Amino acid sequence: MAKLLIIDDERAIRSTLREILEYENYDVEDIDNGIDGLEMIKKGNFDLVLCDIKMNKMDGMEVLEQAQLIKPDLPFIMISGHGTVETAIEASKKGAFDFISKPPDLNRLLITVRNGLDRGNLVTETKVLKRKASKTREILGESESISKIKETIERVAPTEARVLITGANGSGKELVARWLHEKSNRADSPLIEVNCAAIPSELIESELFGHEKGSFTSAVKQRIGKFELANGGTLFLDEIGDMSLSAQAKVLRALQEHKISRVGGEKEIEVNVRVLAATNKDLLKEIEDGNFRMDLYHRLNVINIHVPHLTERTDDIPVIAQNFLENICSDYGMPVKKINEGGMAALQALPWTGNVRELHNMIERLIILSDKVITENDVRAFANPGGGTNIGAATSTQIAGAGGSNLASSFDSFNNFQDYKDYAEREFIKFKLEKNNWNVSKTADEIDIQRSHLYSKIEKFGLKRAE
Repeated sequence: MAKLLIIDDERAIRSTLREILEYENYDVEDIDNGIDGLEMIKKGNFDLVLCDIKMNKMDGMEVLEQAQLIKPDLPFIMISGHGTVETAIEASKKGAFDFISKPPDLNRLLITVRNGLDRGNLVTETKVLKRKASKTREILGESESISKIKETIERVAPTEARVLITGANGSGKELVARWLHEKSNRADSPLIEVNCAAIPSELIESELFGHEKGSFTSAVKQRIGKFELANGGTLFLDEIGDMSLSAQAKVLRALQEHKISRVGGEKEIEVNVRVLAATNKDLLKEIEDGNFRMDLYHRLNVINIHVPHLTERTDDIPVIAQNFLENICSDYGMPVKKINEGGMAALQALPWTGNVRELHNMIERLIILSDKVITENDVRAFANPGGGTNIGAATSTQIAGAGGSNLASSFDSFNNFQDYKDYAEREFIKFKLEKNNWNVSKTADEIDIQRSHLYSKIEKFGLKRAE
């Protein structure tokens, strides 16, 4: 049900509009002045606003301007008893969706409201789709290390300096590379990514530089390499520490001379590419071991950006977790769940061997398996022992003792995800009931579900109180 707000200082108009709109099954609230209306917009989740232009305290145009700063996508329909073409044009320029005159024509009012809501839904859906399509997410966090990374990106991105990004797997190296490209003068040109660890050593040269037809057995046609595809833009070499020595030599030449040759070809091709590289390895040790060229290291390491492990910036976990909560719940089309203080503290205590990537997976698991409020017990119960996620005090043995549930046992015993979800849910509810001496009302309050829902779960899982 769409939620509408009416802002008008005439009680008769407010009452009439409210009666009409509620009859059409809209959820309607009203207020008699713009100042309070703005407060309601800040705190409420309205889908559309109908606002009078001539009001005491603050006129409608000012309300519109202020609201655009708070919620720029919120559709506004302006209403006036002294409407003119000039007024309508001014309202449209300030961001109003439409303009109607008093007294409003019933059919025009309802059509305008419906169109305004449709437009709001389209804007929201467009943003969701753009976010899904784009891999360039915001770098979340305000810790000192993240603030330094953001500052470095701002200073380095507009230059042509090569950047070496270091850090553990899942820490966000790729995201740093994307922002370096987005904020560079090459942002309108392609960003081409190559995962050097995912390409067999015998194919890496063909992948980077391309090949001519017939240059080797399976070369049935000419292929353009990543350097050429990135011409004018940025080439991101991820996991460069896994690149073969022969490919390293060719990359070094490309960086020095800005020229490449396809495998099996004699022609030199000029390329204008900015190279960004990332690795989770200690390249200086790789140089000592003879696995990486020192001259290439110095060519790449003009600017070094180190992305810290998530456990080194635990103060950022609440911000990142909240962002994941909102995005994942939005993708699933469900209300945004909350994490209470105990649950957040438990998240901050985890070792996060998989870094931010593991945190994302953990939040998704908690959204699926827990109720409206995610608690410390949820985090302990649904931590992934297979990935090394563990909370100091919550060993797998202790988790097993919580109502006899051994969630740390092999996942091979479950045929599919639904079986595991039902198992975890059953054991969690059984544990809570036994903890509260089978007081259903108290248990329902504790896990934040309705008693009728809890009774249904008890019946579904065949739970019975021990004799």
